[in-house]
Amino acid sequence: MVRFIGAVSAALATVGTVIAAPSASAQPPPPPPPAADCNNPSCTPGIAPGIVLGSYCANTTHYVFGVTSWGRLVFCGSPRRYEPRWFRSPEMHGIKNEGALCVGMEGDVAQAPDGLFLSCNTRDGRTAWEYGGNA
Repeated sequence: MVRFIGAVSAALATVGTVIAAPSASAQPPPPPPPAADCNNPSCTPGIAPGIVLGSYCANTTHYVFGVTSWGRLVFCGSPRRYEPRWFRSPEMHGIKNEGALCVGMEGDVAQAPDGLFLSCNTRDGRTAWEYGGNA
């Protein structure tokens, strides 16, 4: 009987080692893709539908993009201290992070993960996404 219990204990210890060993060497799952993987308007949240080009709008800082009934991308901007209106948008590159490089996209626009309006600008030799409230 003592031999039987000893054999069972040894078998369980071996099984525990065999089961634990693979989990110690298993690779962790890859992280989820960042929000910046969105590179065009179709995956950008908060784009307002049915906008009339040239009509008044309210927010020039966050979630400023809209689309007309015929599919034209527009943004809410306020040039020269006038009331904000919907304007035709420059090329829009989806969701980007403020401060990330945007070489080759100068003058284009994007949206930060929190909805902030970004524009691609070159300053001091560095081309990066910057807050673009009144681009």
